[in-house]
Amino acid sequence: MKSTYKLISNTNYVQRVLLVFTLLAVAALQPAAAESLVIKNLGTLPGGNSSQAVGINERGQVVGYSFDARGDQHATLFENGVLTDLHTLPGGDTVSAAYSINNRGQAAGYSFNSSGYPRATLFEKGQVVDLGTLPGGDNSAANAINERGQVVGWSFNASRASQAFLYENGVMTSLGTLPGGAYSFALAINERGQVVGWSTESDNNEYAFLFEKGVMTSLGTLPGGNTSIAYAINNRGQIVGSSTVANGDQHAFLFEKGVMIDLGTLPGGNKSAAYGINERGQVVGSSNTASGWQQHAFLFEKGVMTDLGTLPGDDQSIAQGINNRGQVAGYSAPDSSVWHAVLWTRER
Repeated sequence: MKSTYKLISNTNYVQRVLLVFTLLAVAALQPAAAESLVIKNLGTLPGGNSSQAVGINERGQVVGYSFDARGDQHATLFENGVLTDLHTLPGGDTVSAAYSINNRGQAAGYSFNSSGYPRATLFEKGQVVDLGTLPGGDNSAANAINERGQVVGWSFNASRASQAFLYENGVMTSLGTLPGGAYSFALAINERGQVVGWSTESDNNEYAFLFEKGVMTSLGTLPGGNTSIAYAINNRGQIVGSSTVANGDQHAFLFEKGVMIDLGTLPGGNKSAAYGINERGQVVGSSNTASGWQQHAFLFEKGVMTDLGTLPGDDQSIAQGINNRGQVAGYSAPDSSVWHAVLWTRER
């Protein structure tokens, strides 16, 4: 099955990419069974009906986005029980989102500018800063930020081809593509500056990559698969994501020491994806269940994938990020159209 990231040069494509979560926090759960986690609804901006939590840092600050009373989508910060609107670029459109936050409180995401183009954005101390694009480009989005303030994401270039980028010290640099590829997207970066994401190759398929020391390397796929995406990397260099398998289904994977390991699915399910990993190798993501269409957030540790459940009355959930305080950020819904940002925390 092809990834939904397959590039087409039109507005619909840009919208799909921007609403992909990107993902990811480097994190950890303290030793405990998933049954001890309780779920809390983080709510929405006043008058809004939908929200998502995507990134979380070690201070428990959660970023994502929410719709407001006007139906506009704004980047948000949840902290100490309060959901705050991070707004949009000055003079910009009504759409923004935050996908990642570091321990300094810097958040990375995107906001539409006054010309109606999405731009990679830094949200910091009440300011919304346009990080620009690669030379000649007009669209960009940031997916992750580390403690050094390095930002990664994607930008169109002069040929309107999406390229993974690294932004640091005021400069946005293309990371290129895998050999023969036309497009690439960077989704996560660790404290060592290692970057992961996906890129096309000469066969036009999409493959998870690791970029380090100036070189982009394909991680391949699970046995029999033909596409893969890397969503997160921890400081030990362990990488998680999703890959197709021989029958075309998509499975969550853990890549370490040169080997891609299939993490399987929740009982009865056949599709899964891993979006976050901590320093102890615990993994969070989502998998469909025996129902076939419902997806539930999961925690994978010690070889076991455990269902994290949903808000009461909901039937779907996704886990996106996890921190060292044992907090997991994600979203839950009664269907796939009205999501609510949630936080799973250890019961004290």
